[in-house]
This record gives sequence, C-alpha cells and structure tokens, in this order.
Amino acid sequence: MCEDFGMAETATALAEIRAAIDQLDDEIVRLLARRESLVRRAAPLKTDLAAVRAPDRVAQVIARIRTSAAEAGATPDVMERIYRGIIQTFIDMETDEHRRNTGA
Repeated sequence: MCEDFGMAETATALAEIRAAIDQLDDEIVRLLARRESLVRRAAPLKTDLAAVRAPDRVAQVIARIRTSAAEAGATPDVMERIYRGIIQTFIDMETDEHRRNTGA
C-alpha cells in the first residue's frame, strides 16, 4: 500500500513536470517563430550565399550562447548543440530563399 502511494506521488510529480515542459515548449515555439521572422527579414539584405552562411556571425552567436548558458546554470555544451541545430536550420531556410530569389 505504501508503495502504491509513492508511485502515485511520482506519477503526479511527473505529470506536473511534463505540463511545465509543455508550457515552456509553447513559449520556445513562439520565440523561435519571432526568430524566424527576423531571419526572413535579414535574408534579402544578404548579397550571396557566403553572407547567408556567415561563419563569423555563427561563431559570435555560439560564444554568446555559451556564456549565457553558463550564467543561467545550463550546460554550455548542450546549449551549443541545440543552437547549432537552430542556426543550421535557419541557414538552410535562408539558402533556399536566396536561391529562389536569385535563381542561383
């Protein structure tokens, strides 16, 4: 009986954590949508694919994210991996748009 109570507490705690994660995911999606909108606004201002890839800018963003992660108590390596994925996805989107707009 005591075991059942502990399992119920664990299930409740897990459900609460999952609900909080779902709320954060919704917020993250809204923020990423804003980021996408800004990337789309920047895309036509870039003259070529090198400007789209912008390795110096990527390095700058990653350095800033690692610092921000450490200050927030997150693992910088994890945040870097996440951001590299985000950045690459937006670079791919911009590359497609650039090619569509320039016929390249």
